[in-house]
Amino acid sequence: MTTYKLALIPGDGIGVDVTDATMKVIAAAASRFGFALETETFPWSCEYYLETGAMMPADGIETLRRFDAIYLGAVGWPATVPDAVSLHGLLLPIRKAFNQYANIRPHRLLPGVEGPLKSDAFDILCIRENTEGEYSGAGGRVHQGTANEVAVETSVFTRAGVERILRFGFEQAQARRKHLTSVTKSNAQKYSMVFWDEVTRELAAEYPDVTVSHMHIDAMAAKMVMAPQDLDVIVASNLFGDILTDLGAAIQGGLGFAASANISPDRVNPSMFEPVHGSAPDIAGKNIANPIAAIWSGAMMLDHLGQAEAGAAILAAIEAATAKGIGIRPGLNTTDEVTAAVLAALEA
Repeated sequence: MTTYKLALIPGDGIGVDVTDATMKVIAAAASRFGFALETETFPWSCEYYLETGAMMPADGIETLRRFDAIYLGAVGWPATVPDAVSLHGLLLPIRKAFNQYANIRPHRLLPGVEGPLKSDAFDILCIRENTEGEYSGAGGRVHQGTANEVAVETSVFTRAGVERILRFGFEQAQARRKHLTSVTKSNAQKYSMVFWDEVTRELAAEYPDVTVSHMHIDAMAAKMVMAPQDLDVIVASNLFGDILTDLGAAIQGGLGFAASANISPDRVNPSMFEPVHGSAPDIAGKNIANPIAAIWSGAMMLDHLGQAEAGAAILAAIEAATAKGIGIRPGLNTTDEVTAAVLAALEA
């Protein structure tokens, strides 16, 4: 029997609630499809930061390296720890250390879920560059606290980084409807985004079966609202992808349905899976957080690990639950009720 070693980082707030829900479903899938799990839970969170002065220990990355995959619930407690501290102390270091350069976020309406748009026929896969670009962390501040203070934040785009995320996008498009849209702002950013457009055109010649479109970020935001059904695979930089995927979550019914995967495509390092939503401190521990995005992220994890049948079964179970009206909007069902419905559908 194949055994997978999973590192669990429930994190803060509802991250704890949805991680617990997800692992119940993952365990049921393992039992049904004949594989085993070894899990270890790490308390790295804002609470951990307040106790130790760090979001994770100095050997945290090396500790995670021995696992097959990492599952993250949610991180953040802005009332006590600034988001910039929690993000740069945990999530971003993991993504960069393990070369998880492809952030994958699916956007479509689940059965029974009503989105804010007239169209419900869209199926978008947004691929966000995950390790460089606008979130490279290059820059600094001088003359802090004075009238002459200066802050500089420099985006860093490498040919290797841009090529590999675009290649990943082309490969995903080939497996889907063979349409890729590259998103930039090259009319205003004449160096980095023009460079991105040039690399896209170069690589397009290697994928003649894929239709390629180029759109500016503002036009794409409008497109996702006005005609999302025309979109297939979207590839964007770290910042632009971050913005567009929250918009994608909105049109699919909300952050409670937004799953994601931080993929290291060469599989040398573990990949990390997480729901897009935040830690929602106001509802933490109240058994009302929607676990669907988290469970969907777990299904993506199993698919990545080679258990495609189990991943597909979990997604089908989610769809069966929402088709019955369970978990289709905030506050309608408890976390436990949604989890139980997904488990029942999976076992059936």
